[in-house]
Amino acid sequence: MHYLLTYHYSADYLQRRGEFRNAHLAAAWAAQGRGEMVLGGTVGAVPDSAVFVFDCIDPGVIEAFVQADPYVQNGLVLRHTVQPWTTVIGAAAKTPVHPE
Repeated sequence: MHYLLTYHYSADYLQRRGEFRNAHLAAAWAAQGRGEMVLGGTVGAVPDSAVFVFDCIDPGVIEAFVQADPYVQNGLVLRHTVQPWTTVIGAAAKTPVHPE
């Protein structure tokens, strides 16, 4: 199942992220290496949020990532959401739907 994890950043995210960025990136690349995270990155020319695409059976994997993330632990993430994403188009779609 695909899931979307959305982070909503604090107003001072850009000023504070440097101290925690390497640890955050290391955790994200580790999740990607395990096949859990497909893509991730910030949203906007001046980032105020981020979106991560996960591919996993258990959304608990995503919550574990969130709780261990230095950005979350240090208040750079004000809130987050995890939503199931029903993918229907593309080679990696979990439930492909084609026209009749």
